[in-house]
Amino acid sequence: MKESPKKIILAYSGGLDTSVILAWLRDTYGCEVVAFCADVGQKEELSGLEEKGLKTGASKVYIEDLRLEFARDYIYPAIRGNALYEMRYLLGTSLARPLIAKAMVDVAKKEGADAFSHGATGKGNDQVRFELTFKALAPNSQIIAPWRTWNFGGRQELIDYAKSKGIPVPVTAAKPYSMDRNLMHLSFEGGILEDPYREPDPSMFLLSVSPEEAPDKPTYVELEWERGDCVAVNGKRMNPLEVMETLNEVGGANGIGRVDIVENRLVGIKSRGVYETPGGTILFHAHRDLESITLDRETQHMKDELVIPFAKLIYNGMWFSSQMKAVRAFIDTTQEFVSGTTRVKLYKGNCSVVGRKSQVSLYNPEMATFEKEALYNQFDAEGFINLYGLQLKETSKLRGTP
Repeated sequence: MKESPKKIILAYSGGLDTSVILAWLRDTYGCEVVAFCADVGQKEELSGLEEKGLKTGASKVYIEDLRLEFARDYIYPAIRGNALYEMRYLLGTSLARPLIAKAMVDVAKKEGADAFSHGATGKGNDQVRFELTFKALAPNSQIIAPWRTWNFGGRQELIDYAKSKGIPVPVTAAKPYSMDRNLMHLSFEGGILEDPYREPDPSMFLLSVSPEEAPDKPTYVELEWERGDCVAVNGKRMNPLEVMETLNEVGGANGIGRVDIVENRLVGIKSRGVYETPGGTILFHAHRDLESITLDRETQHMKDELVIPFAKLIYNGMWFSSQMKAVRAFIDTTQEFVSGTTRVKLYKGNCSVVGRKSQVSLYNPEMATFEKEALYNQFDAEGFINLYGLQLKETSKLRGTP
């Protein structure tokens, strides 16, 4: 048996699950519970949350605005690494969880707490992301995951418990799917989306218009970059939070960033997810395109090979691992000369880079031209091909053609 905790920091949203968890922790362990809520751009109404948490039994309620830190220290590094899980998912939820858990560790140090709790279920990825961060940053602390411990069988039992405790949980119709929103994206899963052949209802989307309803004329956006980070939009200097808010708005107005996939969760379950990532989609394509003129071939190819392991580290909750530290060090080194400007065309759900330039571009039009040139002697190619193809030629002579 583990020792009973003296004080618990709970990841708290004020919804049914975490409200019940807050009361259940008090009942089960008889200790102080501090509620923590992070604003990572979810656009939920946070006013009244402190009062609600205190009424439910929290000794204190922390509400912290982490939006700038999220954009600067989590979204931007992911963009620098072109992070893409299973070639489709831009990792919005995956990036937010280690930040929230890190902030909880900071509160725990301030409060002298010795345990953490969260509302993630035993089937999903978030339990891993929260708990690996706790283990990395507060290895001696206890972790309490109520969904893996208590005997509640479903939502109705939670509602009954809440009523018995006088917990102020509003009675609303259950959504036919679950949602998670932050500055990077809005995700939908579960419920009616568990049928992977069923098309999402158009009314579900909140961040973007449907491509069919997007403007009939394209929108052009010019992004300025310094060392792999977007620092200005259409000539206006912005911090990372302002960049994300601006691109989410313009991207959403043009139907950019909708993805419908079946992904492989870390726990081994296949899950259908629908995502809206307007600003992140624009940044992803624009950044990768700028690299095409600012990175040499071998560095670019080596970096591309790291996309899959980098994305897996993020998805699997390993943000604070030694592997992640090493991969990020390599990525950031490659970004020294990834500076310049990209011009992006947005039109009815399509995001196309139509221009790129840089003061440190490696693209040389005099060398690339099909016209007569002096920098590249085409006759030299014959010797190169002879040497490059030597292994094929000799193998074929000895063993026959494949």
